[in-house]
Amino acid sequence: MFLLRMQSTSYKSAIVSAKNNIIFGPVNSRRFGMSLGIDLSPSSKQCNFDCLYCELAPSATVDKQTEVISVDAIIHELTKHLNDKIDVVTLTANGEPTLYPYLDELIDAINKIKDKTKTLILTNSASLVDEKVFTSLLKLDEVKLSLDAISSNIFKKIDRPHPSIKIENVVQKVIEFSQIYRGKLFIEILFVHGLNDTKEEIQKLDEVLHKIKCQRVDIGTIDRPPAYPVMGISYKELHDIALSFDADLPIHIASRVHAEPNNVYHTKEEILNTLDKRPLTIDDINLLFDKKSKENLNNLLTCNKVAIKKVGNLEFYIPAENLKRKRTSNKEL
Repeated sequence: MFLLRMQSTSYKSAIVSAKNNIIFGPVNSRRFGMSLGIDLSPSSKQCNFDCLYCELAPSATVDKQTEVISVDAIIHELTKHLNDKIDVVTLTANGEPTLYPYLDELIDAINKIKDKTKTLILTNSASLVDEKVFTSLLKLDEVKLSLDAISSNIFKKIDRPHPSIKIENVVQKVIEFSQIYRGKLFIEILFVHGLNDTKEEIQKLDEVLHKIKCQRVDIGTIDRPPAYPVMGISYKELHDIALSFDADLPIHIASRVHAEPNNVYHTKEEILNTLDKRPLTIDDINLLFDKKSKENLNNLLTCNKVAIKKVGNLEFYIPAENLKRKRTSNKEL
């Protein structure tokens, strides 16, 4: 096993203001490099999970997208912002990107124009049970699969999946995918206090991870405002969990560390779009925003378009309307 305290994704370039917010970034990630994001559900959250820790507002799960953007629209926006400084084009969504019905066609279209840029998808793994999705993801250069739990009861509590999803089927497909995939595969596990951080569940994860061929297993915890009133675990607890996995597994601890400053200008619209997709702390702001951008942020705070939400010892700037969408009761947990 090898441990590495990793730098989490940070916003180091001006956020692109694209039609319907399809394109966002570039984002500089220690894990994946300079990434240009494609949001396959820019207008609303469409997901087959309703995870406790999600940064987006809680919502009912779905098994397909009802609001769909065309491949042509995505490619049109992508070509405006794709350049040789982009290391990776990242497929993500306000929800689950593999629910996008034209995913296969989109991947083919991106592969035709991306040149040396890599392609990456961030997925919760559940759609791998769909053979078309399974085959489509094989065309990508990099894939990150989430796997938070193995036990059915814990999986249902943390990830709150669509009723059609069974964790045993997902696990089997993750294993199968890893055996034939020729790109770089990453597994991500997010630990929630009191749920999947038990010795029993970690042991089950350990057993399954030994059947998965991957580049790296990133373990982390909640460090941004979650949809539900749940807690993360400490860095020490993450470190102890990392040590509890077998030494032959490529375990990495994903945690916050400071990046070098990259102070650039952001309009009010860009700030709101950024905070909607990824809440920022004051440290993030100091690293990313120039003086004028900070003035724009203060104006947004003054007019109540941006609010501050405390999570543990950290305070995050988020769109004020997002506060209203967060649930405050844990009666559904």
